[in-house]
Amino acid sequence: MLIPARMSEAEEQRWVTVMLDKLAAQESKRALGDGDLAERAQQLSEQYFGGRARPASVRWVTNQNTRWGSCTPAEGSIRLSHRLQGMPEYVIDYVLCHELAHLLVPGHGPRFWRLLEAYPRTERARGYLEGVVAADRLPHVPGARSE
Repeated sequence: MLIPARMSEAEEQRWVTVMLDKLAAQESKRALGDGDLAERAQQLSEQYFGGRARPASVRWVTNQNTRWGSCTPAEGSIRLSHRLQGMPEYVIDYVLCHELAHLLVPGHGPRFWRLLEAYPRTERARGYLEGVVAADRLPHVPGARSE
């Protein structure tokens, strides 16, 4: 990656992070199908939860506009919002881990969050999703382009 010499170290680090996130988003645009999602959930369960979280189904849904994912522990079903498609893989993995953790601990208490600490990119993914929500709340100017 070429970076102008006039950039400070902080600007350089920010730019590298932005570009890596863009690259990751491009890679994940090859949208995973429901079968791929289920396979990824199984891999994440093995890696971070010792295989204890076993969803019966994992699928994309288009009716979740205020949540990134949801889980029904009694049924073992996990649903991810279609709005995640095209986001970096680590963000999708975080949401999958979040929902997998709910198969083991239904609420959002301290035990749940301790369990989720196993996923190393939790804070970064949460920050990314918070940024998406904040950007959605910005006033949209007609005719303006986003880069």
